[in-house]
Amino acid sequence: MALLRRKNANPEGRMSLGDHFREFRNRALIAALAIAVGAVLGWVIYDQLVKFLTEPLVELSKERNSEFVRLNYAGITSAFTLHLKIAMWLGVIVSSPVWLWQIWAFLVPGLTKKEKKVARLFVAAAVPLFLIGCYLATWALPKAVEVLLGFTPEDSANLPNAGEYFTFCTRFILAFGLAFLLPVFLVGLNSARILPGRIMLKGWRVAIIAIFVFAAMMTPTPDAWTMLALALPMVGLYYLACGFSILMDKRRASRDRADWMDVPDDQASPL
Repeated sequence: MALLRRKNANPEGRMSLGDHFREFRNRALIAALAIAVGAVLGWVIYDQLVKFLTEPLVELSKERNSEFVRLNYAGITSAFTLHLKIAMWLGVIVSSPVWLWQIWAFLVPGLTKKEKKVARLFVAAAVPLFLIGCYLATWALPKAVEVLLGFTPEDSANLPNAGEYFTFCTRFILAFGLAFLLPVFLVGLNSARILPGRIMLKGWRVAIIAIFVFAAMMTPTPDAWTMLALALPMVGLYYLACGFSILMDKRRASRDRADWMDVPDDQASPL
């Protein structure tokens, strides 16, 4: 329906600025409603989520045989605010199929019928990639917490603010999930004929440096293992996106040549 609206916006099939804003509003509303529905689940299982996120702190306290870490809920409304934030965080994860599709459909509307099939396949791949990234973050999170709290002197206790701790955990997990969407958006730009595959491959040095800088920023721990756990899969996914984009470019070029050869001499070709 969105593509139909775009075609009917005016006789040339172009959308006005107002049409773009209206479509953006509609797609943002759908994504927000999906996140809100997922947040209901997060509200219901809040206790299980808190237990899962605080497990690294519990394990550290057991190792030191003391109440080494105790979260501090500062303020009367802080517990309620955290309840809402964690519920919304789970809503973002659970509703990822919906908002990923809305982003894709808004950014890459004018594809051919065959390219739409490829787009659907990659949107279908985006959801598991996002979830795999989130899962990998849950594996790296305990190590990150252990390293950061390891700087606390012996015979001392650590009383972190609960809001800061849960914000760190949720952003850490979401950052891993979003990082794994890199190949999807690269192929999306290629499908829209914005970023050719050969250009992507040619810039591999800059891309790898950017990936490692991003991984270092998203994993605020002094050890290299956590950074590598995020950077190495991203590098592999980047090269996978390059290979697939080059293959799509070749198929697209051969199809364009075939369309040009089939045009009669007295007609203008699509080229």
